[in-house]
Amino acid sequence: MAKITAAEVNKLRKTTGAGMMDCKNALVEADGDFEKAIEILRKKGQKVAAKRADRDSSEGAAIAKVSADSSNGVIISLNCETDFVAKNETFVTLANDLADLALDFSSKDDFLAASFNGMSVAEKLTEQTGVIGEKIEIGSFEKLEAPFVGSYIHAGNKIATLVGLSAAVDGAPEAAKDVAMQAAAMNPVALNEEGVDQSVIDKEIEIAKDQLRQEGKPEAMLENIAKGKLKRFFKDNTLVNQAFIKDSKQSVAQYVKSVDSNLEVTGFQRVALG
Repeated sequence: MAKITAAEVNKLRKTTGAGMMDCKNALVEADGDFEKAIEILRKKGQKVAAKRADRDSSEGAAIAKVSADSSNGVIISLNCETDFVAKNETFVTLANDLADLALDFSSKDDFLAASFNGMSVAEKLTEQTGVIGEKIEIGSFEKLEAPFVGSYIHAGNKIATLVGLSAAVDGAPEAAKDVAMQAAAMNPVALNEEGVDQSVIDKEIEIAKDQLRQEGKPEAMLENIAKGKLKRFFKDNTLVNQAFIKDSKQSVAQYVKSVDSNLEVTGFQRVALG
């Protein structure tokens, strides 16, 4: 039997993130073969992943990243089972490292197949499932491209947002962050009226009509009154029409115009956990 040194155990721990005893046991089982020990730890992760495949992984860390030229951004959520793991510094560091990598990919499938520290992202998640003992997976993967993209991550990594602006003007970084904070706080259903799904509009009109009937309004009046209520729905629930949280006297669109008269919000992404 090969003699396992503390240095070898520590090297394996740094490479895989596994616990000291797990690393020592893997090296003992592998008779000191470093690569074989890594494979043993991966197989352990596969076994744990299979056992926990049906577990709910609604906790985790939502991370937004923007490219160096601010032309594109990504949000990923690294999901786990418990808030205890979600707050772990090593877990959050992994989420940030994966988000940095995700910037280079346009789809979740391509990202999961990408190389990360000598293995694929998917393999890394399986490995970490074995290390942590919880189901670990990529939940959300959202991309956004625009002439200028800004981001915001709410305290605790529970909500992350991206906002696209029509131009990289002076003041764009602050404006994009302000609007990204707005999207995080107010959870709009769409960018503007045109972005609201017709099924949502139909549902809101029917809800309004039912309320008006209960108030005793004549049937002939329901359609017009309901459309008026729909305008209020758009104002409250579409990003550019919402009252700006830092100055409720103006809408988000008006705030952006105050930064530059030609500036517009072109899109947003929002991911929330828990």
